[in-house]
Amino acid sequence: MFYYAEPIALLIEELAKLPGVGPKTAQRLAFFLLHVPRNEAVALARAIVDAHDKIRFCSICANLTDADPCRVCGDSRRDRRVICVVAEPRDVVAVEKIREFHGLYHVLHGVLSPLEGIGPGELRIKELLARLGDPQLQEVIIATSPTVEGEATAAHLARLIKPLGVKVTRIAHGLPVGADLEYADQVTLLRALEGRREI
Repeated sequence: MFYYAEPIALLIEELAKLPGVGPKTAQRLAFFLLHVPRNEAVALARAIVDAHDKIRFCSICANLTDADPCRVCGDSRRDRRVICVVAEPRDVVAVEKIREFHGLYHVLHGVLSPLEGIGPGELRIKELLARLGDPQLQEVIIATSPTVEGEATAAHLARLIKPLGVKVTRIAHGLPVGADLEYADQVTLLRALEGRREI
């Protein structure tokens, strides 16, 4: 990037490393950041460094937290009979936003993907299995995405958990609200039919 002064070129290069940010978006972001007041740029830089320095994994559920245990695991009002297993920390946020689930979580930090070299040893599966000895626990909800990798992960977890005598359930998949049947793929329609319920 010999068109730019070195500090700008470096900023663009670093911004382009962010997911979903290509060279043009990185350039736009860099020029935007150069035009904000210095105190705003410093606040952004400080927030990034603080998050990097202060955020760690909860020793119980492996979610990202600044306190151990995290706020969910430390909340005595949560239903300890149910654990919802998700792939990533952002999935915890998605479930929490509906305000209907009051149990605990377990974050795997990925899904099985042999093509990317992600096997059971790269996920937080053994930590999950260690939690299943709690006599209060009655159900594990597997809430991985309905992708090939998410389904493989769910099937693998079910095979490990069922012999332990804990109920294993899977979140339902189907048509999103407002979708047209004619545009749905066969797998989505099949899941919608399988997950039907009486009204």
